[in-house]
Amino acid sequence: MDHSLIESLKRQAAERAAALVRSGMRLGLGTGSTAAHFVDCIGEKAKLGLDVICVPTSERTRLQAEGWNLRLSTLDETPELDLTVDGADEFDAQLRLIKGGGGALLREKIVAAASKRMVVITDASKEVARLGRFKLPVEVDRFGLNATRRHIEEAARACGCHGPIVLRKAEGDRDYLTDGGHPIFDCDFRAIPDPDALAVALNAIPGVVEHGLFIGMASAVIIADTAGVRVVGKLER
Repeated sequence: MDHSLIESLKRQAAERAAALVRSGMRLGLGTGSTAAHFVDCIGEKAKLGLDVICVPTSERTRLQAEGWNLRLSTLDETPELDLTVDGADEFDAQLRLIKGGGGALLREKIVAAASKRMVVITDASKEVARLGRFKLPVEVDRFGLNATRRHIEEAARACGCHGPIVLRKAEGDRDYLTDGGHPIFDCDFRAIPDPDALAVALNAIPGVVEHGLFIGMASAVIIADTAGVRVVGKLER
């Protein structure tokens, strides 16, 4: 599938999500190429009179929203949100997600947890029968990196997950750091037999700041493919 078609599908999913937005809402703005289409949709609607308050999940998204002159806030100022719209790197039939390919998993999860609803927008390529094809990001503290990696490996093995766990790199072979200043391990498990158990195991590791398994957070996924737009889950509550 060529790039222009993929971007067109992402835009269709974003437009469907934007149709859920009403003036007065408090919105969480996700991070990534698909979420960027949603920010554009909201920016265009704002120019026509839509009045919303937005909390971005990354500095990249904040800059994009500022470019549209959207009203921005923080979770300190606006701790309860009506809706968060974000992308995903993978999702399964139970609406479990892998996120964090763009490095914003911690802030994305905090914002999603502060929201009454989380709606995911994506193209059909992100739908999988079993999570794990996409490398699972695990955000960690810089202190004790090797010890934390060992604990992640042990927890993964206990949950039936195997594969290399590699520190993410940025340009110039520097360690990649999130907006919060944390490194990320990318875990190439290929398949995660029990995502729920792995999420619990990773949460118990002291050096793990957050992981990219979003379980029980998404109320719906909007999927755009060449046959049209379909929805898994419930868009409205």
